[in-house]
Amino acid sequence: MTRGGQPKDKMEDDERRCIVSREAQPRHGLIRFVVGPDGTLVPDLAEKLPGRGIWVSCERAILEEAISKRLFAKAARQDVIIPDGYVDLIEKGLANRVVHLISLARKAGQAVCGFEKVKNWLIDEHAKILLQASDGSERGKGKLKTPDGGRWFGLLSSSELGLAFGRESVIHGALAGGGLSKRIVEDAERLKGVRETDGGERSAGKGKTTK
Repeated sequence: MTRGGQPKDKMEDDERRCIVSREAQPRHGLIRFVVGPDGTLVPDLAEKLPGRGIWVSCERAILEEAISKRLFAKAARQDVIIPDGYVDLIEKGLANRVVHLISLARKAGQAVCGFEKVKNWLIDEHAKILLQASDGSERGKGKLKTPDGGRWFGLLSSSELGLAFGRESVIHGALAGGGLSKRIVEDAERLKGVRETDGGERSAGKGKTTK
C-alpha cells in the first residue's frame, strides 16, 4: 500500500532508478549497492542488506562511469570507499551467485550435466535452459541445440560449471523450468552485462539434438 492507502502498482514497485542514466528500469536489470558502516561501498547482490539502496544498471561501462564520475558518493551524500578493480569484484560475485544457484538446482534434481544426460533431457523436452562452458569446443557444443522456446547461456567457464556440479570441469549442463531456474536466468543476465566475453546468447533452436 502507498502512504495514501492506495495499492502499489507492481510494475512500479519492481522498478528502480539507475544513478547514471537516471532512468527507471526493472530491478532485475540493476545492481543494488549500500554503504557500509566504515564507508565502503558494498554490492548487495542478494538485495538483503540494510541501508539506503543505490541502484546501477548491470553494464560494465555504466558501472565504470559511476565510479569514475564519483556518482556513488553523490548518491550516498558522503565519501565512499571503492576498492581497486571494483567491477571485476562485482563480476566475480555475480558468477559465484550463478554457480551457487545452479548447485542448488542440481541438489533439487532440477539440473544435470554431461553430454549424454543433457542430450536426453533435450530429447525428452525436460530441459528449458542449456548451459555450455565458454571455453568448450565450439564443434562439441554445436551438437546440442537450445530447447525450443528456451534459453542458452555460455557465460561460465568449464571450471565454474564444474564447481556448480561438484566436478573439476563441465562443458554441458541443462536446467529444468521453475522458480529456481528463473533466478538463475536473471542473475546470468546480470553477469552477461558485466562480464567481458565473446560468449553471447545463441538464438533458440528447435529443442532437439543433432547426432
